[in-house]
Amino acid sequence: MSNERFPVYFIPHGGGPWPFMDFPAGPDGKKPWADLETFLKGLDAAIGRRPKAILIISGHWEHEANPTLSIAAHPGMIYDYSGFPPETYTLSYPAPGAPEIARRAEALLETAGIPAAEDDKRGYDHGVFIPLMVAYPDADVPVVMMSMKNTLDAESHFAIGKALEPLRDEGILILASGMSYHNMRMFFHDTPEHKQQALRFDDWLSEAVAIKDPDERAARLALWEQNPDAQACHVPDHDHLVPLFVAAGAAGQDAGQHVFRGEFRGKPYSGYRFG
Repeated sequence: MSNERFPVYFIPHGGGPWPFMDFPAGPDGKKPWADLETFLKGLDAAIGRRPKAILIISGHWEHEANPTLSIAAHPGMIYDYSGFPPETYTLSYPAPGAPEIARRAEALLETAGIPAAEDDKRGYDHGVFIPLMVAYPDADVPVVMMSMKNTLDAESHFAIGKALEPLRDEGILILASGMSYHNMRMFFHDTPEHKQQALRFDDWLSEAVAIKDPDERAARLALWEQNPDAQACHVPDHDHLVPLFVAAGAAGQDAGQHVFRGEFRGKPYSGYRFG
């Protein structure tokens, strides 16, 4: 492997347009998402060099049976949240697209026997533009978005990530944007039993991600639904966990490192780096 190989990250993208509004402090007096902001602001320095482009998989884009790559040269904006202040609907992230990188990713998928599609109209959803506005505020790194399959199954998303692994040696940073905990109803309930469920699942996920052997890691993560706490942490579905499966596949021989843990009203959410 090249010493210039880029890592793969699974990053939390937080709740709605959190960096651009005044969330009230939690019961502990701490402002929600402050730790996440610090983590994302340090991402560029932690990587140590600027990527040629970013390939990002957001938990907010599902596309039928095939992974789909955005090929727009100048993607627009998708404000896929509701009930927030008016100014959060005027946010702009003018990073250019990278159609040539999208088509390179598409070719890698096709070579691996994974049919892929193109989309020239997709804009940046908040799983993309919110974390990138914090991590790369100058919008000077081209961005390619890739959808999840609407099957949301672990196995095929591992395979998608595995097919894309060569991009890491071509100057591309693969980011998987989701949430390791995503129960919107229970986010705002301070139930001690549920907090313990969330903590146990986060610990289990971190242990699974850290497995070095890629086949064993994939096998363990594929059993996530058998974890007794899993269903309580991903309601009504697990779309925000699926990007992690892509990241784990693209990791290859690189074990995951638990590089971030934040809390929202006592519920943990984590970030991982591979490589």
